[in-house]
Amino acid sequence: MSRVDAVIRGRRVVLPDGERPAAIHVANGVIVAITELEGAPAGVPTLDAGDACIMPGLVDTHVHINEPGRTEWEGFETATRAAAAGGVTTLVDMPLNSIPPTTTLEGLRAKVRALEEKARVDVALCGGLVPSNSGPGGGIRELFDEGVLAFKCFLAESGVAEFSHVHELELRAGMIEIAKVGAPLFVHAELPEPLSEGERAALGLDPRKYDTYLRSRPRTAENAAVELVLRLAKETGCRAHIVHLSSSDALTTFRRAREAKVPLSVETCPHYLTFASEEIPDGDTSFKCAPPIRESENRDKLWEALREGLVDQVVTDHSPSSAAMKCSGSGDFMKAWGGISSLQIGLSAVWTGARARGATVRDMARWMSEAPARLAGLTGRKGAIAVGCDADLAFWDPDAEHTIDAATLEHRHKITPYAGRALRGAILRTLLRGETIYERGTGFVGAPSGRWTRRAL
Repeated sequence: MSRVDAVIRGRRVVLPDGERPAAIHVANGVIVAITELEGAPAGVPTLDAGDACIMPGLVDTHVHINEPGRTEWEGFETATRAAAAGGVTTLVDMPLNSIPPTTTLEGLRAKVRALEEKARVDVALCGGLVPSNSGPGGGIRELFDEGVLAFKCFLAESGVAEFSHVHELELRAGMIEIAKVGAPLFVHAELPEPLSEGERAALGLDPRKYDTYLRSRPRTAENAAVELVLRLAKETGCRAHIVHLSSSDALTTFRRAREAKVPLSVETCPHYLTFASEEIPDGDTSFKCAPPIRESENRDKLWEALREGLVDQVVTDHSPSSAAMKCSGSGDFMKAWGGISSLQIGLSAVWTGARARGATVRDMARWMSEAPARLAGLTGRKGAIAVGCDADLAFWDPDAEHTIDAATLEHRHKITPYAGRALRGAILRTLLRGETIYERGTGFVGAPSGRWTRRAL
């Protein structure tokens, strides 16, 4: 066995082949061996998790940090504190909302400078696909060669002027270029025409009622967009990934894609698995997101698809903003910024619903660590407790019950629809490359040690 710096032991270690007692041997921040519980060599520092579960650190491939340029919404310091406290050890930052956006080498390098010495967890970066870079020579190759792990586009307005959405011709051209480099394309799948129809249907209705907002973003906008992406993925061979699926109607399209072996994957989010539109109080704009939270029967179908494996993964789409932007005073759903903050509590939110439906801790590792790592091209480095992977770990008590106090959350603006909600599962300790970076009751340990996680060059 090679030199070992530390051993981390537990009676409930969540490994790729199941949950069992084990000792994790770490050297230089990397897992070098996994042995029986008593297999620690003499004289090596040992950390014992006792009866707590040791999970692979979560990998969240859908996070909006907004720095530089809009750090007052959310920055690397606060976002990665929330991540560490939530057991997330690697995140992928989206390319929009920051100024400049990550659509050019200049924008990418500005992001890298912004995260240095601030990030408490590892951060990967996603490049943006916009009309100006969608064709040959537009810059896709340069961004990929510099180290982005994936690309992201919108099929309808993104909400910020710096990040334009692509139409079908630009999407096809971009997918051809992205297929050449072998990266995945993350797609916000809503089409403008059905959204315009929905907005007309909502005119004159009470903007404080969630149903008004729900009418403005109909399922047809998602369904048609997913169909378009499936068609172009089949045509171009580009690996396409639909982010934050809300409409369960689109599940039939993913089933067809699986049967035809088209490279199309999909994620959903904790809020779509937790909340139901008919339960959202008037004026509580903390629930606003796009696509919207839909009905309870829709939620149940998303759970069924996740359990079946038709939905690949669960990530947060953490997207904070200020109380003023959320229209917290007026409660106007039609004017409020759409985005839900849940980076710190995603694991507990999903586990609460999963446990009630008979899922296991192993399922959680698959949905929230392994599958996102695979999507981002990080398998073998992140997302699993396995030899060769970074020793990114979360000690977790799946039986703990706690009620969310928004004031104690680490993200910048203390706004979340989970406030006051009782959830199951508590993070006790988070380790990045074998070193404790967060401990419940103690707080954060040491200086920020997160790194820019580039693709393997």
